[in-house]
Amino acid sequence: MTFSNLIALTMTASILCAFSPGLDAQTASSSHPSYLVFELGTLGGTVNGASAINSRGWVMGAANLPGDATEHATLWIYGKTHDLGTLGGPNIAVPWPAVKNDRGLIVGISDTADDNPLHEIWSCALAFFPTASGKNCRGFVWKDGKMRGLPTLGGYNGVATGVNNRGQIVGWAETTVHDSTCAAPQVLQFLGVVYGPGKDQVQALPPFGNDQDSAATAINDRGQVVGISGECSNAVGGLSAHHAVLWENGVPIDLGNFGGIAWNTPTAINNHGDVVGYSDFPGDSATHRNYHAFLWTKNGGLKDLGTLPGDTRSIAWGINEKGQIVGQSTGGPNGSHAVVWENGVPVDLNSRVAPGSPTLVYANDIDNYGTIVGGAFDPKTNISPAFSAVPVFGIDDHGHHDD
Repeated sequence: MTFSNLIALTMTASILCAFSPGLDAQTASSSHPSYLVFELGTLGGTVNGASAINSRGWVMGAANLPGDATEHATLWIYGKTHDLGTLGGPNIAVPWPAVKNDRGLIVGISDTADDNPLHEIWSCALAFFPTASGKNCRGFVWKDGKMRGLPTLGGYNGVATGVNNRGQIVGWAETTVHDSTCAAPQVLQFLGVVYGPGKDQVQALPPFGNDQDSAATAINDRGQVVGISGECSNAVGGLSAHHAVLWENGVPIDLGNFGGIAWNTPTAINNHGDVVGYSDFPGDSATHRNYHAFLWTKNGGLKDLGTLPGDTRSIAWGINEKGQIVGQSTGGPNGSHAVVWENGVPVDLNSRVAPGSPTLVYANDIDNYGTIVGGAFDPKTNISPAFSAVPVFGIDDHGHHDD
């Protein structure tokens, strides 16, 4: 099936899910839908990944340019692949599943044309880009083909990770403070930030307790923000994520952890206030990760979502309004596999697709109709494509209609 059929199929699935009582969230969990997998377009490189999908079916992420040395933020819509441009530097990406605006706003992170005077590498190159450019990087907001950079808190670098339907954008940005908890080449403190909804509105989010630094990863339409709090470290997870936190009215609340001191990271929050992410167990360190995916709810607290059999680590990346969760399971002999949690149990998404589909490596987001997006590997072409997996009910794993 061609990718152009994806739009019609998604619309049909959306209508069926919306109006058929047989295709609600409960049925999805019990009937175990199969998925039709579509490889999304490229920008000429061999590595691509989808990070987010909104309620309009816009799929967002990043795709490498020819040569795979740089990547650009990418929008897949109506069967076409769109390069969103840059803020003047070589790399740009939509890196996080929390881009949930349905009014045309897309946010992410971009290199700029300016060299970093402190020679920091920071979050952009270490976490999101294929190579370090030596440039400052900034959060961006894109709408109707136009892009603008978001301000920092006085420092050189910033990131935007999520945007809600009120136009509030979250991320983190450097201050002017030289932070003693930073690990070289990082120098400056960073804090979580909320931009908007007004163009010039900027609110810094304080760390939890005695922590020095913070970062916001996602926001819902109620204005609840989740993220991390900890040391400056190298501005990428690890000890920067001593605490997984929820900010309500700007006040951080510790969501708890599985006993580890690092990598305690929320990744997404839905409008019910349910939070997913990953958390370390005792015996971890900044360089030794032993995290499992988690679900946090106000009434139930923190729940370990486990891993696929034989794996040691897992991450929950996305959650929709129905409470369906997707992510990845890793650390075993078979590498990373995309996961969907069914009735609280991790299931390899590859077991739900037709033979000959690419290997689904990670699932980064899921919309309210159950469409899953992420990254894959296609052994037929040796390309790592972004993918969209559309649920189909009443069809078994071999493409046959159930009797």
